[in-house]
Amino acid sequence: MLLPVCSRWFIVLFLLLPALRAAAQSGVPFGFEQRAVAKVTHGSQTLANPWVGGLNSPQFSAIDLNNDGQSDLYIFDRQTSRSLTYLNVAAAGGGRAWQYAPEYEASFPTDLLNWVLLRDYDCDNRPDIFTFANGGDIRVFRNVAGASGRPSFELVSNQLMFFNNATNNGNIVTGSSNLPAIQDVNGDGRLDILSFDFASSTRVELYLNTAAGNCGNLQFRQEADRWGNFSVCLPGCSTFAFGSEACAGGKPTHTTGSNLLTLDLDGDGDQDILTARDACPELVSLTNQGTAAVASMTSASLNTNFPSAAAPVRVINFPAGYYLDVTFDGRPDLIAAPALFDNHDQVSTSQSVRLYENGSPTAVPSFTLRQPDFLQGEMIDVSEAAAPAFGDLSGDGLPDMVVAGTDRRAAGYAAYLHYYRNIGTATEPNFQRVSDDYLALGGKKYAGVKPVLVDLNRDGALDMAFSATTGTTSQVFYILNQAAAGQPAVFDINQATAIANLPNRAHDAPCFTDVDGDGNLDLLIGTNVNTATTGTARYGIQYFRHNGSTTPAQTYTLSTTTFGQIQSAAGNLHPTVADFDGDGKPDLLTADASGELRFYADFRTQLLTPTAPFVGRADIIYNGLLNAYRSAQLGVQRSAEGKNRPAPVAADLNGDGAPELLVGMETGGITAFAARGRVLSTNPAAEAALELRLFPNPATGTASLEAAQPVRLTVLDLTGRRIRTVAESARLHTLDLTNVAAGVYLVRAESTNGEIAAVRRLLVR
Repeated sequence: MLLPVCSRWFIVLFLLLPALRAAAQSGVPFGFEQRAVAKVTHGSQTLANPWVGGLNSPQFSAIDLNNDGQSDLYIFDRQTSRSLTYLNVAAAGGGRAWQYAPEYEASFPTDLLNWVLLRDYDCDNRPDIFTFANGGDIRVFRNVAGASGRPSFELVSNQLMFFNNATNNGNIVTGSSNLPAIQDVNGDGRLDILSFDFASSTRVELYLNTAAGNCGNLQFRQEADRWGNFSVCLPGCSTFAFGSEACAGGKPTHTTGSNLLTLDLDGDGDQDILTARDACPELVSLTNQGTAAVASMTSASLNTNFPSAAAPVRVINFPAGYYLDVTFDGRPDLIAAPALFDNHDQVSTSQSVRLYENGSPTAVPSFTLRQPDFLQGEMIDVSEAAAPAFGDLSGDGLPDMVVAGTDRRAAGYAAYLHYYRNIGTATEPNFQRVSDDYLALGGKKYAGVKPVLVDLNRDGALDMAFSATTGTTSQVFYILNQAAAGQPAVFDINQATAIANLPNRAHDAPCFTDVDGDGNLDLLIGTNVNTATTGTARYGIQYFRHNGSTTPAQTYTLSTTTFGQIQSAAGNLHPTVADFDGDGKPDLLTADASGELRFYADFRTQLLTPTAPFVGRADIIYNGLLNAYRSAQLGVQRSAEGKNRPAPVAADLNGDGAPELLVGMETGGITAFAARGRVLSTNPAAEAALELRLFPNPATGTASLEAAQPVRLTVLDLTGRRIRTVAESARLHTLDLTNVAAGVYLVRAESTNGEIAAVRRLLVR
């Protein structure tokens, strides 16, 4: 029966009360802000930008983001359609440096796809966006930055056209796999377009800009359908036909995609090219033996070992070149990076972005390999499908980090665990990489591993659980910690045991949490089991209740296949639970292949209305530049062939009782967020009424809580699991912390009549 509209709105408002109450009490709406939440070190190097999220198929362009006159950096990652922004800033020791500045990413359209190049077509010194449109067309966004000077883009064309005459005209089509060159080819000051033909990607087509004047319009004619008088021969990686030569023939094993970069390699004033094709590692050069007006490439102009035989450009697969100054010396350098759409070839993308510095003082560039992992070497990047987990593995009371990532190494393509020990302090974490194959997990040949550190058998020591994908199926395994509480963890990967009766679709994501508040760990699984009976596929969360068994393999019984009636059309749904907003009640947060984060406040209260779907928020990411909350932009899965598997997890890294949000990214890195607008840190009224005193804090063994009036107590971990409950009201309580693992907990005190409640954090060592 359909409820009246007023009744439905009442239910919605009731379910939103926890979030609304949090906002009202704190004066600041609850949400998250992207932030560098901890230091990360590799060996003796402290990473400059550890929490960027990784790079798989980056495309590079220059733009002044903050209107300071310095050329900043825009990156578009093809594999996940994600925009990234870096500022050009003064370095601490002198010179300049690249500083990750995610707040500027919101300036760029969210529906960019395949390729993005920033080029100034209207000569206003503000680069505009040229990008792919479905079908292979070219879309253009004009940069209409306002008084602040920050970029702002408006769509001016969904389809660039060429017009030669009434019978020879049409749209300029780049094809789905090619990266074009958008450059002034003939030296008249207007941007032209070079692209391999969309049908076979064997011939370069030239579209000259014929607009009146030097700038401002986008009018084109097709000047050549075989520019440079050469053709690509397939298959093969460095085979070309010049002039009237014919190719031997054959079929490619991949797409026929090819990339183009135009630049003047020999200083003669015309455009030469660097080009590469799919399934090939080399970026080869072809110098123009003709003129700017009529290009001509010959066999003598081909260099398959560019820039030198001693150090040729070699990238894992399908390299693309970008020509811009990234070393701050005023000379454009060369970046070569893979242009992968997906990773069907199962290659390693963790050290794949090559920086070749231009050391020439003249117009003729001279390139030397300076860095094999440009920007990647300054961030956590475990190749692909990063999934972090946090807990004290070293026994020193500080949260450590493990990060799963799927990579190709000498032993093959598999998931590996990277172990980072926290060598910082309780308030200033510093994660130092100790191992890149923790527990020798790589030998098991799993992919898409998602680890969880959790005390499954209630002995006070963290155990390890993880989902692992093999082919099209997935299982959830667990390994019990053989060490005692407070000691360095001891895991035997050969003791991994599968949990029975769970869904088994690839990339399923487990979350252990106390759903029903009975003190036992239940299991939520974001699964790729389709719950739709007709129409568009829908994926949700299955809830498995703890059945009281002491054997983890048999502990979980299915309660519902549609937890909270949460539905995702994108798939790869991944839940995590913590008291994010600081009201002493667990919240649910999900991510999926769309790159969206969705926050469900106080989900236990929402469970009280089982017939109503959970009500959540997506506008939870605060942008300081815009002074507004927006949806997350964590990449997107654009096609069935691609993958986007964001993996969120909560962890209190600095011991302040406010869990940070860390999200493992498809591109192999981690993005980090800190909470803002929490009730706990900005609501002193309740604590004043109860006059709470919690001591000692930090505590070992026992802790005491004293209040001005009788209170009941609940001790919870940051996932909302009840650790201790004291139902009797008293002014003084002594809490037994025996077998409570080291970490941060929340102590919720409630007056006898339930009208006043306050939450304090407790650090257990």
